[in-house]
Amino acid sequence: MPYPADRERDRPWVMRTYAGHSSATASNALYRRNLAKGQTGLSVAFDLPTQTGYDPDDELAKGEVGKVGVPVGHIGDMRQLFDGIPLGEANTSMTINATAMWLLALYVSVAEEHGADRATLAGTTQNDIIKEYLSRGTYVFPPGPSLRLITDMVAWTVSNVPKWNPINICSYHLQEAGATPVQEIAYSLSTAIAVLDSVFDSGQVPEERRGEVVARISFFVNAGVRFVEEMCKMRAFVRLWDEITRDRYGIADPKHRRFRYGVQVNSLGLTEAQPENNVQRIVLEMLAVTLSRDARARAVQLPAWNEALGLPRPWDQQWALRMQQVLAYETDLLEYQDIFDGSHVVEAKVDELVEGARAEIDRVQAMGGAVAAVESGYMKSALVSSLADRRRRVESGEDVVVGVNKFATTEPSPLQAEGAKAIEQIDPVVERHAVEAIRAWKASRDDVSAKSALDDLRALAKTDRNLVEATIACAKAGVTTGEWSQALREAFGEYRAPTGVSAASASGEAGAEIARVRERVRATGEELGERLRILVGKPGLDGHSNGAEQVAVRARDVGFEVVYQGIRLTPAQIVAAAVQEDVHVVGLSILSGSHLEVVPAVVDGLRAAGAGDVPVIVGGIVPPDDADELRERGVARVFTPKDYELTQIMDEIVAVVRDANGL
Repeated sequence: MPYPADRERDRPWVMRTYAGHSSATASNALYRRNLAKGQTGLSVAFDLPTQTGYDPDDELAKGEVGKVGVPVGHIGDMRQLFDGIPLGEANTSMTINATAMWLLALYVSVAEEHGADRATLAGTTQNDIIKEYLSRGTYVFPPGPSLRLITDMVAWTVSNVPKWNPINICSYHLQEAGATPVQEIAYSLSTAIAVLDSVFDSGQVPEERRGEVVARISFFVNAGVRFVEEMCKMRAFVRLWDEITRDRYGIADPKHRRFRYGVQVNSLGLTEAQPENNVQRIVLEMLAVTLSRDARARAVQLPAWNEALGLPRPWDQQWALRMQQVLAYETDLLEYQDIFDGSHVVEAKVDELVEGARAEIDRVQAMGGAVAAVESGYMKSALVSSLADRRRRVESGEDVVVGVNKFATTEPSPLQAEGAKAIEQIDPVVERHAVEAIRAWKASRDDVSAKSALDDLRALAKTDRNLVEATIACAKAGVTTGEWSQALREAFGEYRAPTGVSAASASGEAGAEIARVRERVRATGEELGERLRILVGKPGLDGHSNGAEQVAVRARDVGFEVVYQGIRLTPAQIVAAAVQEDVHVVGLSILSGSHLEVVPAVVDGLRAAGAGDVPVIVGGIVPPDDADELRERGVARVFTPKDYELTQIMDEIVAVVRDANGL
């Protein structure tokens, strides 16, 4: 979006709603309704199998299809997803990372079927794999090959799709994983340095086009409720990005150096308790990225008030869109120059953030850059430690969360009077239809063309040539998401990132309650004749590991021996680990909505393996009716976001172990 001249009224930002679920057909209907309501851009949420490169009929996809986004298995799904939406005129953001090249190829292919010129396409692929190793966990390949895919996309789009943002460097999830403002700035800018170094070192971009590359690098940030600090954070981002692109890369044109970012305000900061309070949180967080004209977001998407409860309904998303429209069109926000210019308070805070971020960037660069800091586990451990410290402050009451650790007395909420109907429910038949559809697609396509395209991709992956055109050829030949990903898995291998748990520290945890629970753990272990062992598991494709990591850290701190193998495990793998390690309790963390499928599979698997006496507990976003069903299926305890006191949870886990062993 062009920037206005200094004296003009500022243009409204692109208004999006992060949306997609069930199927391409259902999501297309949702997009068209949202556009009719005044939304000015699309933001596509893909389901976890699509994000991690699996077809709906893969074992790891069970229970995940259509839950947190739309399943896109091939070009037919992409055609349906954008049916009736002219892609030559659209501005589409796709939250996709490991498989970003594949989804861009599908998008370009369908746009060409619409008659659109590649050069007219506008939008963004998130494509930031570094933060996936640190937070969301939807990575597939090792860091080196992943950076190669990003490099190829950046180089290709500059020449072929010049209005496209090939990467949206994403500090959003770093904040959710525990990043302080300094860490959020430093780690995302370190990622940008790694990407630009790789692109320029690849030789794919001539010297005279380097400014165009920098101009297409965009960012996606998180805005928390400390909105003054968050606004200063954005001004610090602007200053440092201008400095890095000018001094490190010699970019002369100030327009090329402009810090361009979109934002979603903090979804994981929303509360299950008194969820109506989320409305004012969302509005205040929106102010952080809109108040300062010199550091204003150019695209905003807001979560819905009930996202801590489950998938929002179309009405909930409409409410979030109307919040943006009231701010942009009813207030006088866009009529003024930057209202913070000359503020000594703001400048002092920005200086503090810039200084801290510079020091942390230098520390990462001294390690060899962002990739090396991922592989060593440094950045992950730092984030786990920061999140542990944040949780300690909430549990102690040092940080107030209204309706959770203070002012918890409440009246019944009319917004939740409908019970389970207050969130969108995904019909289990969706997954069965998707499995049938992907098999029908493979049976009806030209297998010779698909195999030939995949063979070409595999061969090119062994060279240093650009892979985008070969990926587009796969898309047009009817190759599926799982097949494209598997071909590159064979060439690049897979990867399991450091969990950050073993090196994480949790300062200030030696309180009386911690000591009391630690003594219960020790005493129970003595009664059983061995140290208590807990397996913390992440079944399925849900890569949001923050909660699991904090449980693992706190369990370790109260004296449990902790078995935590990271993300993306099948129920069978979790059962095997539980039996092999002879654990006393299994804790499963699931935020993707697949709990009714994968949790019973673990419970039944333990019984089949002769370990049915090992209790299973579950934590995650689990609606009350689902929690009742899980307990009926044999789960000992269900914890949801309202259960924020980890030490109390540990105490309950000890009680579960004692009950299971007749103590």
